[in-house]
Amino acid sequence: MDLTLSPAEEEFRDTLRAWIADNHPGKEPEGDEASFAFRRDWQRKLNERGWAGLTWPEAFGGAGATQIEQAILFEEFAAARAPQMANVLGLTMGGPTVIAHGTDEQKARFLAPILSADEMWCQGFSEPESGSDLASLKTKAVLDGDAYVVTGQKVWTTYAHHSKWCMLLARTNADAPKHRGLTYFLMDMEQEGVEIRPLVQITGEAEFNELFIDGARIPVENVVGGVDNGWRVAITTLMHERAGLAFALQARVQVALSELADELKGTKDPLVRQRFAQIAIEAQVLRLLAYRGLTSTMKGGEPGPEGSLGKWLWADINQALTTLAMDVKGPAAQLVDDTWTYRFLRARANSIEGGTTEILKNIVAERVLGLPRA
Repeated sequence: MDLTLSPAEEEFRDTLRAWIADNHPGKEPEGDEASFAFRRDWQRKLNERGWAGLTWPEAFGGAGATQIEQAILFEEFAAARAPQMANVLGLTMGGPTVIAHGTDEQKARFLAPILSADEMWCQGFSEPESGSDLASLKTKAVLDGDAYVVTGQKVWTTYAHHSKWCMLLARTNADAPKHRGLTYFLMDMEQEGVEIRPLVQITGEAEFNELFIDGARIPVENVVGGVDNGWRVAITTLMHERAGLAFALQARVQVALSELADELKGTKDPLVRQRFAQIAIEAQVLRLLAYRGLTSTMKGGEPGPEGSLGKWLWADINQALTTLAMDVKGPAAQLVDDTWTYRFLRARANSIEGGTTEILKNIVAERVLGLPRA
């Protein structure tokens, strides 16, 4: 694993850094609608420059850039405190899944609006009784002529209230083993039979939602990867989720770590210094792990289970980092308008969202370390 940037990569970093300096949109506004519009405008500006789908093939509207260049983009965005793009799930999960498994017609229909932020995407996988054991999901899809009729419930659906399309996993064969009777659909969210209910978080936000689906129709041409082959397609989505976010998350951890270091410059408390040093070491491990994953992908491999280790480590680091900040700031950290208070509260979800830490440990044990099931 060579971490030395090539002259072309250094040039890309310089170009990107200068462009961000000239085009940074400023501080993100408060409020869900204002924040969403702000991020959508930012993504459109990036797409005009060719950087929204940086690593997507040029044939599908991307720049055909390397994974290292994607990592550089994430690091520069984090360092500049630039906002994230609005259609993050479409860019990092939906688009790559359609590219890998979709038909030519699906690629022509769905990919361009993802890049332009004209059509947002969400993920409809988890259910009230099927989160960690995803393959046990109960949402069903029954063929009716040229469409499937869907009935069921989804939960923790991020950005559903902004989305046009949902990556929906539903059961199409009740007689098959649970992993083999699932189909991956692209469901239009703007139709009768789809009800969205927000889930208010401890921070006061509502980025997650419940979906109640009663008679929604999905055309057969919106099946991705074949009927009853949804589990294989879903694994692609999940692997891209963890791999695609790995570098963005670690880059933002590095920035938060730097911010906390500035606040701790005067401290002589050995316990505080020791806790900070341990977090800094683990953050560097996370960065190297992210680069290792990039190296594997650049050699032609698909994102693998190692991404689960990165997500698990990131959750632990971010929670430890924000907890240390709260401990050091003392009672002042309880002010509702304090940045670290928000980060601390939001970090509580890190070990649940995107795969619980317990499940990720099982994945690492079985698929990375090769340990037997208990």
